[in-house]
Amino acid sequence: MNCKSLILSIVFICTGSTSILADEFQRGYSSSRTCTRNEYREEYIPGTRNDPGYVKKWEETVEVPCPGEGSIIKYKEVDKNDCSEGKIAGGILGAGFATAISRGKDRWWAIPAGLVGGSIVGCEIDGG
Repeated sequence: MNCKSLILSIVFICTGSTSILADEFQRGYSSSRTCTRNEYREEYIPGTRNDPGYVKKWEETVEVPCPGEGSIIKYKEVDKNDCSEGKIAGGILGAGFATAISRGKDRWWAIPAGLVGGSIVGCEIDGG
């Protein structure tokens, strides 16, 4: 056998048969994995005075989602807006405004109301 035919046959063997490569799959085919678990079940069978009841027990194989495949991890959204500066500034401004526009006996309820209202508005403006 001459050298050219030997090289040519090695090239055909290596390129012609790709199915011998490990972990290779053909486009258009799918693979699936099924995960199961055994669940214990009980059922009470009622009876009568002459024929007492009993508990029927068995195990069932139930298909469950495989871990890590297609599972969606849900994260709790946390509000990271801190409006403490806005509450303080709004409360001071609201109480000051209520003091400026109120007269006499009305100041006793207007100042706390202005404080609370101003702190709510200040928090909303600050991003809360």
